[in-house]
Amino acid sequence: SCFLRHARSRNYVLESEMCKLESVPLDFGDYHPLKPITVTESKTKKMNRKGSTSSTSSSSSSSMVDPLSSVLDGTDPLSLFAAAADPVATTTTMDSTRKKRDKDDSSAVGSDFEPWSSKRGEILARYTTTEKLSIVSGSFSRKATTTGSAVSEKVRTRLEELDDLEEGSQKELLNLTQQDYMNRIEELNQSLKDAWSSDQKVKALKIVIQCSKLLSDTTVIQFYPSKFVLITDILDTFGKLVYDRILSMCAESRVPLPDNFSPESVNDTAKETCLNWFFKIASIRELIPRFYVEAAILKCNKFLSKTGISECLPRLTSMIRGIGDPLVAVYARAYLCRVGMEVAPQLKESLNKNFFDFLLTFKQIHGDTVQNQLVVQCVEFPVYLTLYSPAIDWILQCIAYHAPEVLLTEMMERCKKLGNNALLLNSVMSAFRAEFIAARSMDFIGMIKECDESGFPKHLLFRSLGLNLALADPPENDRLQILNEAWKVITKLKNPQDYINCAEVWVEYTCRHFTKREVNTVLSDVIKHMTPDRAFEDAYPQLQSIIQKVITYISDFSVLFSVEKFLPFLDMFQKESVRVEVCKCIMESFIKHQQESTKDPVILNALLHICKTMHDSVNALTLEDEKRMLAALINGFIKMVSFGRDFEQQLSFYVEARSMFCNLEPVLVQLIHSVNQLAMETRKVMKGNHSRKTAAFVRACVAFCFITIPSLSSIFTCLNLYLHSGQVALANQCLSQADAFFKAAVSLVPHVPKMISVDGKMRPSDAFLLEFLCNFFSTLLVVPDHPEQGVLFLVRGLLNVIQDYTWEDNSDDKVRIYTNVLHLLSAMTQEVYIYHVDKVDSNDALYGGDSKFLSEINKLCETVIAQILDHLKTLGKEETLKRQSQLALYFFNTTLAHGDLRNNKLNQLSVNLWNLAQKHGFADTKTTAKALEYIKRRSKQPEMSHFTDLALRLLPPQSRT
Repeated sequence: SCFLRHARSRNYVLESEMCKLESVPLDFGDYHPLKPITVTESKTKKMNRKGSTSSTSSSSSSSMVDPLSSVLDGTDPLSLFAAAADPVATTTTMDSTRKKRDKDDSSAVGSDFEPWSSKRGEILARYTTTEKLSIVSGSFSRKATTTGSAVSEKVRTRLEELDDLEEGSQKELLNLTQQDYMNRIEELNQSLKDAWSSDQKVKALKIVIQCSKLLSDTTVIQFYPSKFVLITDILDTFGKLVYDRILSMCAESRVPLPDNFSPESVNDTAKETCLNWFFKIASIRELIPRFYVEAAILKCNKFLSKTGISECLPRLTSMIRGIGDPLVAVYARAYLCRVGMEVAPQLKESLNKNFFDFLLTFKQIHGDTVQNQLVVQCVEFPVYLTLYSPAIDWILQCIAYHAPEVLLTEMMERCKKLGNNALLLNSVMSAFRAEFIAARSMDFIGMIKECDESGFPKHLLFRSLGLNLALADPPENDRLQILNEAWKVITKLKNPQDYINCAEVWVEYTCRHFTKREVNTVLSDVIKHMTPDRAFEDAYPQLQSIIQKVITYISDFSVLFSVEKFLPFLDMFQKESVRVEVCKCIMESFIKHQQESTKDPVILNALLHICKTMHDSVNALTLEDEKRMLAALINGFIKMVSFGRDFEQQLSFYVEARSMFCNLEPVLVQLIHSVNQLAMETRKVMKGNHSRKTAAFVRACVAFCFITIPSLSSIFTCLNLYLHSGQVALANQCLSQADAFFKAAVSLVPHVPKMISVDGKMRPSDAFLLEFLCNFFSTLLVVPDHPEQGVLFLVRGLLNVIQDYTWEDNSDDKVRIYTNVLHLLSAMTQEVYIYHVDKVDSNDALYGGDSKFLSEINKLCETVIAQILDHLKTLGKEETLKRQSQLALYFFNTTLAHGDLRNNKLNQLSVNLWNLAQKHGFADTKTTAKALEYIKRRSKQPEMSHFTDLALRLLPPQSRT
């Protein structure tokens, strides 16, 4: 009872002035934190002459000294690396040098050259089969040799192994599925590496030869491009193993060869080994394995002579003429180009010769042999032609890389002489630079028109042309004519899949160069083609791509939604998952590109429809992450809607949004915040003086929040929104509504669970409840009492709830809350409160320091202190002494800050609390030191001598040590 009758009276203005940091005048002319520092360096010189003393001289350094540089003695480790000697002179490890060399070799062609590795996955995915495959597998078990056998024995064993290969020690595995076949090839690749690492070089060569032979087999012709990819992976591995092996033999006394070594620097052993490999390969009888294995180790010619590669390439090119099957031959040419670009990209003449050879033999594909093969395998001729595409595309890409315009023009002319063969024309458009194609768009359209439709469909040619025009712009005068010519062909396509594959590409061209009118026409045509027989169901990826392109190029949503056919186009997305993905794309684009808030009814109606689609997709199985993403997109839209000063229209929009998005809690939370913000904006416009109309409007806003909050499931979200909305109601002089919010919050506290989910993990709720209640107390200070409810009815109600709440046994949060209540009650006894709400009279004005009011506060205070002291008594056991000490010190600090210690009873309570805190040495030393410092500082102020007496009565700080 002593506490509140003697709560010290506070002059908040004076205290605020005293607590401000002392201002120190600073001359910025002399000092600035970003100005370079001048360091003064002291040097001490010791004199050796007898009788002389040490003299110290100071020299001021005018230049800035970097403390990091001084540690390094002026040497920067990165500079040391940069200034390192020639790699030949430095003894670095073989592996690091080899990695560097590999990197340098690959950089012979620039990053603008699309590597084979990027095409690999696409080929494997596109060229598949359900037919059964067969593979000839050698018996690659190693024969046992006795240790210590002579060299001649080893040679004889190797010759026997090679003879085994020629005599046919293989077995054929039949009826393999495509996946089994691929697994078997991968096993062979691993066997090659294992054989090499265990020094079984002959076995490794046998595996490679065996694999190469598979490339002559075209029994399942649709799978051939994928087979080529798999087998050449093994050949690449073999080529690298051989090259690295010979390279390691060149290193004498651990000094590796330089990057651009000459054959003269290669030792005889390495040269002999290299020649041995070439002789072994030359003895392979069959053409195809001999060609592929030699091409795989083409790079090894660098060890033998400077002109080795340039001499081998033409010979290998000529060897391909001996391959009868045109499909097998074209892939052999593609592999040679691939190896050639890796080891000697400068030797373009051989690549050109390779392609011109192909053009001369191209007519073979119309021969009887090929036609008979297609009949046997039941393969259509247009499908057969597409098998050539990866190989021809790659050959042309290699030729076109950094090629002069003259060469590209010559290529075009050669294709024309072949009667505008569509397959070649398509590959030319795929391989040549987009700028080259775009500049000659009308020429290409002319060539496409002249092509024979039977072999290779024209729509694929227009698709390839469209892909180029998406990357480079054609001449401005030709743009409309190009679109008309292309669309004439595209719109006549009867097959919906062919149609949509072309339309998807040309939509980007249309969006890029034309207005919404042309875009609308194209979208209308797509709807017309894809709606019959629900063809759109098989074309969702392409339709999604079209939407993505349209919103990429038309980022102004008022223009986008004025495109008449845009929303009907969205209606084709009937599958819910796809429809939601498209809606998410549109909303992401809106949030990214919409700079200013909008009230355009066209945009609002369209986006409400899109957001409603996203919202309605939520069900019991929807993941929390997905809900969060959808809510974030809808909230982004809600924040961008503004009707300016038409606040009533704004509130109507929020009401409509609440009814549409009731299943997403984050959206409801956003709407409550938005409505509260609307109420505060109304207050700002009226400068706090509401008219009858604005007062009614603000009450409508408050009512919106009051009926929306209970629909939320998160209890702390509800508590914080009740508090926030009550503060907004109070600021707008809606006192009874504010009381209703605060009462609702008080009634909700008992329902706070012991554990709550935070970021997917269960956490105790005590800390969150403590934080909320402290905020609540701060607001209750300025809430005026209701005339019919009695003094401090909200504070009493909250204290009753806290008293009845079941706290954890090991928790002291209840006492901390009670201590914070004492802070609130102390503030309530002041004549003038520390803060107020504008145009709202708080209890200091209502009661004017009335004795009955102060008496009520005093009674509350007695109850609270009794509760705190009772709790401190329960903590007298050995295991809880530390908690008792901390709480006693916490309560002691409260009496220091808020009580009038001239009162003897309060003074004695403070001393008892201090002594209890220090009794067992558990008190926090830092907190103790700060408390003593505060008492000392206060004792020096006028009329504060009682603090001196208090300090003398306190036990000295105790420590456990």
